[in-house]
Amino acid sequence: SGSSAAAPLPEEDCMKLNPSFLGIALSSLLAIDLWASKRLGVCAGEGSAWGSARPLMKVIEVSGHGIPWLLGTFYGLCQSDSSAAREVLLNLLFALLLDLVLVAVVKGIVKRRRPTHNKMDMFVTISVDKYSFPSGHATRAALVCRFVLHHLVLAVPLRVLVVLWALIVGVSRVMLGRHNVTDVVFGLLLGYALYSVVEYCWLSPLSAPALFALW
Repeated sequence: SGSSAAAPLPEEDCMKLNPSFLGIALSSLLAIDLWASKRLGVCAGEGSAWGSARPLMKVIEVSGHGIPWLLGTFYGLCQSDSSAAREVLLNLLFALLLDLVLVAVVKGIVKRRRPTHNKMDMFVTISVDKYSFPSGHATRAALVCRFVLHHLVLAVPLRVLVVLWALIVGVSRVMLGRHNVTDVVFGLLLGYALYSVVEYCWLSPLSAPALFALW
């Protein structure tokens, strides 16, 4: 009838029929992200295009995992006999713990599932590791990269290797099918920014005497 034809559409239906430009852009970005991530997941399984390189990618995965970095930093802190080295290592330990907490919180809030082509055979996972955004390996790689470049005196070739390692860790997460491209990009940016927070909150014998008294 004429009256029914003139009745306005519900607001939610109007939104579906007339999506905003931002909504279209985000949907398109998500579609491109999922498509590119699947195409780049060439080591996601033994039968994938580059399946023979999967063991190497998993070694790179371990090199960016939190547990080896935490254990190695704690061991170095306990063995160090230099006050300057202890200060650097204590702040690296603080940075790694801050990274773990921040990534876990963001993953718990966003709750983005891992790519469907991911094989859940990761090295030591916790509950939030079923989510993929952001990539914890990427945040850690960027954070450690900036930390090492700022606090260790390295020759130019070694500095280049540190940067390449951080980038390779990020790329390997997509190749293994662990993460989407945007998970890794955001993770690298987050880790880069997180270092600035660590520098701002730098722990020293003056700012945290109780911590240094333990060592």
